Amino acid sequence: MIKLVIPDIPPSNNKYMGRGSTRTQAFEYQNIKKHWADTIGWLVKKEKIDNAYKKAVVKITYYFPTKHRRDPDNYSGKFILDGLVRSGILVDDSFSNIELILKGDYDRSNPRTEIEIERVG
Repeated sequence: MIKLVIPDIPPSNNKYMGRGSTRTQAFEYQNIKKHWADTIGWLVKKEKIDNAYKKAVVKITYYFPTKHRRDPDNYSGKFILDGLVRSGILVDDSFSNIELILKGDYDRSNPRTEIEIERVG
């Protein structure tokens, strides 16, 4: 199993989707997506991970700094899955290859995103 910890939480999808989305938001979205892919790539290099998983269970746990109500569908893991594919940990992030588990929790003193990847088959 691979475990990555990122001392950050991606922004809610609500920030970039829906009515009133602007070009500026689209540009911000691309920057955030690149930031997360780069961060994951850096962690993969730092941890010297070189295995490509064809099929995997990916569990993403967001530790938020507050107990505010949040919808799981607004934290879909897209930035993270794309980063895992780009970094070479996952071959593909399609439904036929990935089982995705999303969880949310609270940690006021240490907000973060934990990613666990377990090979299947």
